[in-house]
Amino acid sequence: MISSRLFYIVVSIAVVIFSSVVHEVSHGLAALKCGDPTAKNAGRLTLNPAAHLDLFGSIILPFLMAYMGGPVFAYAKPVPYNPYNLRNRSRDEFLVAMAGPASNIVQAVIGAIVFNLLFNTWSGTYDTIYWVLQVLYTYVYINCILAFFNLIPLPPLDGSKVVSLFVKGHALDRYYELQRYSMLILLALLYVGPMVLGVDFLGVYLDATAGNMTNVLLGFGA
Repeated sequence: MISSRLFYIVVSIAVVIFSSVVHEVSHGLAALKCGDPTAKNAGRLTLNPAAHLDLFGSIILPFLMAYMGGPVFAYAKPVPYNPYNLRNRSRDEFLVAMAGPASNIVQAVIGAIVFNLLFNTWSGTYDTIYWVLQVLYTYVYINCILAFFNLIPLPPLDGSKVVSLFVKGHALDRYYELQRYSMLILLALLYVGPMVLGVDFLGVYLDATAGNMTNVLLGFGA
């Protein structure tokens, strides 16, 4: 019998790698449509994982998170783009940023459709369909997590581009200075909050967003 924990870890890492690659390629394709060929010229409009993966962010981090049994998210090497090539910089930077989370939502919806179709044929036993359903559930859930995690308004995450639509000039420069502290802030949300304050801020946010969306897509209710 396959170990459920080992199965979850292996599937989670595979899903994170594939979904993160699609996420980054979507950024590059959106930039190309908006007039910037930087990602294309750099050979980053490919689904080959070797062109996108970050050893820590794409493999080690999701492995540790899956091993600990919490929500799994990751990051790949950012697709390069030149904002000065965009036709309408203010608008197009936002579109390029949102293309990543949007790709994860699309993947989650597609996975949910296949899950629901297959679930209706399942006999309720631990057969091949059971394991395929587990893969699809993980695929939907992780893509929802990747979408909403990247929408956190913290530079350099995609959600920071929403803030840039409303904050300009010196205030925006100060806001982007947060990027140097982003990893520390995320680690604090992940570990300091639960351990010191007893509140898992990131977990609460992801449960309310990614968790509920997963339940709705898979027909489990909110």
